[in-house]
Amino acid sequence: MNARSPLAHLRERLRSASEGGGLRGTLAGRLAALVSGVRFGQFVSVGVLGAVVDSLVLAGLVELAGLAPEVAKIGAWEAAVVFIFVANERWTFEGWGSAGRLALARRFLTSNAIRVGGLAVTLAVLWALTGLGVWYLAANVVGIGVGFLVNYVFENLLTWRVGAD
Repeated sequence: MNARSPLAHLRERLRSASEGGGLRGTLAGRLAALVSGVRFGQFVSVGVLGAVVDSLVLAGLVELAGLAPEVAKIGAWEAAVVFIFVANERWTFEGWGSAGRLALARRFLTSNAIRVGGLAVTLAVLWALTGLGVWYLAANVVGIGVGFLVNYVFENLLTWRVGAD
């Protein structure tokens, strides 16, 4: 009996099928691209740095510019989204996506829309869990995790179209 995890088994099957060359652009090919451990790790790393950017810009806008935290958060969030997009474009998804300015603009706008969706998911989970009596900080961590997964899947599939022709 093989003791590998189901995810490792799926990754192995998809990798061996993709080596045949016929998976690119298929559902199996796109799933194989999603379970890339390297890309997932890069995406996590970029997200952590994005959180640092968010926090630094938030602190600067509140402490130096005198903005209310709720107002400053909008600018801090967008600064982090721009940072994350650039880092993902140049590192995590290097080599994916079409070339040219129009394609780059499309990816940027798609990424922003996906990030808004991820934020909405995060807020919905936070609201639902706190409504059930879960401590707000614990609920926030769960919400961030769910929002992260939404961002990861849709950035792969829609922004950079990983695994597509």
